[in-house]
Amino acid sequence: MIRELTANDASAILNIYRLGLETRNATFETRVPTWEEWNKKFHRHSRLVFTEENTIKGWAGLTPFSTREVYKGVAEVSIYVHPSFHGEGIATRLLKALIPSSEEHNTWTLFSSVFPENNATIKLHENLGFKLLGRREKIAKLEGVWRDTLIFERRSQRVGID
Repeated sequence: MIRELTANDASAILNIYRLGLETRNATFETRVPTWEEWNKKFHRHSRLVFTEENTIKGWAGLTPFSTREVYKGVAEVSIYVHPSFHGEGIATRLLKALIPSSEEHNTWTLFSSVFPENNATIKLHENLGFKLLGRREKIAKLEGVWRDTLIFERRSQRVGID
């Protein structure tokens, strides 16, 4: 089941995020934020969890691209699935739900920054209509090592089409 995330989900969300950090192929972040920090970073809308048998198996959310008004409809996608449940299609279901949720909240462009080594996330975005825009070479260091990222983007066919 996919539902809106609530504050009661905080510990599960942050634990899944921590497990993603530990892979060193999900984000440049190296520290799990507090719930207050996480909550402030993400849009209030389009915060989803995938639950089954009272277990949160994954989550998805959007962060604003910019505080500038002209970019109010552009957001970055975050999707994390507990490693015990990889390969079950949870990320696909979350992203399929996140897209219309974002459009209901007037988001016209979704983008993701993905490490080139993260093949599952690359396939996820390609399968759901995200276009590869390009590669950022040595965009930042993770634990002292320069890393590249691939930028994927999906433009809405419903919002911002005027």
